Formats: sequence, C-alpha cells, structure tokens
Amino acid sequence: MPYIKVQDRLEFKEIEKEISYLNIETPGNLQYIISLLIAQYLREKGEVRYQHCNDIMGALTGANMEFYRQIVAPYEDICIERNGEVDGYNKVRH
Repeated sequence: MPYIKVQDRLEFKEIEKEISYLNIETPGNLQYIISLLIAQYLREKGEVRYQHCNDIMGALTGANMEFYRQIVAPYEDICIERNGEVDGYNKVRH
C-alpha cells in the first residue's frame, strides 16, 4: 500500500520533482524506470535473496491493485454508464 506517513514522503519529494520532467511516453520507458527502482532496492539490500524478490513482487502486485482501484475501476464505471454493462453480469451479481 503506497500510503506512507506524510513525514516519510518528504524523503521522496526531490525524486518526485525530477520524475515530473521525464517523458515517459511508452510502456518500455515506464518499465525501465520501474526496473531502475527495483535494482536500487536490491542494491540497498546488499544481496539477492528470495525474501527480497518476494517483497518486490508483493510491492508490484500491490501497486497494480491500487492502480486498478484508483484509476481503472472508476474509468470502467464511466464506460459502463456510457455504453452499458456486459450482458449477463447483472444476472450473476449478488
């Protein structure tokens, strides 16, 4: 979950500012930036261990889920309102 304490966020203000200047125009660019962050995390851990890899996969999964919850799901709700829902879902939903 990306909701860290406000005082902990201050440490990342400079990089947040730097990121705003980047042109991340392709999925490849985005994956590259994510990979740099992962590599830095591993360097700070000092070695590659299964736990560190598992922690990274968990963080990526959590970020994916939070992106879906905050951005994708509300967008899909707008599309459902505009275009109607998938036929049949209303019959299986409780």
